[in-house]
Amino acid sequence: MNALRERAQAMFAVLHATYPDARCGLDFDGPFQLVVATVLSAQSTDKGVNKVTPTLFARCPTPETLAAIDRIELEEIIHSTGAYRNKAASIQGLAEHLIERFTSRVPQTLEELTTLPGVGRKTANVVLGHAFGIPGITADTHVLRLSKRMGWSTSDKPEQVETDLNALFQQTDWTVVSDVTIWHGRRRCHAKKAACGACPVAATCPSFGLFGPTDEAEAAKLVKE
Repeated sequence: MNALRERAQAMFAVLHATYPDARCGLDFDGPFQLVVATVLSAQSTDKGVNKVTPTLFARCPTPETLAAIDRIELEEIIHSTGAYRNKAASIQGLAEHLIERFTSRVPQTLEELTTLPGVGRKTANVVLGHAFGIPGITADTHVLRLSKRMGWSTSDKPEQVETDLNALFQQTDWTVVSDVTIWHGRRRCHAKKAACGACPVAATCPSFGLFGPTDEAEAAKLVKE
């Protein structure tokens, strides 16, 4: 376990140096906007969510205004994020819960956040880490994929991966570990064809060459900045 922890932390240090500006990909101003945007990001891209949230938050800047907006109008605003009917129901239900149970304030514990409609552990950890500075591992699709490829976890289950990474890294680093891993997954360690030959942690990655070309020039073409 000590050897794995040392290797994982060394890989993280390299990734952090490679992506020093890694951060949450969602644009937001405060916890309320972040929790709503994160719910909208399910089965959508951060870029796609960022296109609709300026209009959404101009129209609904508070839980009260979000709860009161006509459902059809809300669905039209968020339509492009996909599953818009379910998402509209979730974020309006979330707003109502904030008003009724938390005096319109976003709670600051995992247990309370996960009582909100549409909010699971992944969303809760995003909000805790980026809105409140409370570290947490965000076990999204990139973190799940890369944790397995880099040998940080053998599990496909989000909660187990979260537990495994919690044991490998300092608690103060949990949010940053998630951010740089997600950035690496979006830029180099792609799901279908990874840029193995252009990977900064290729020397210590147990999956080097298994998911993409090892030739540096060929791999460089796959890198997304």
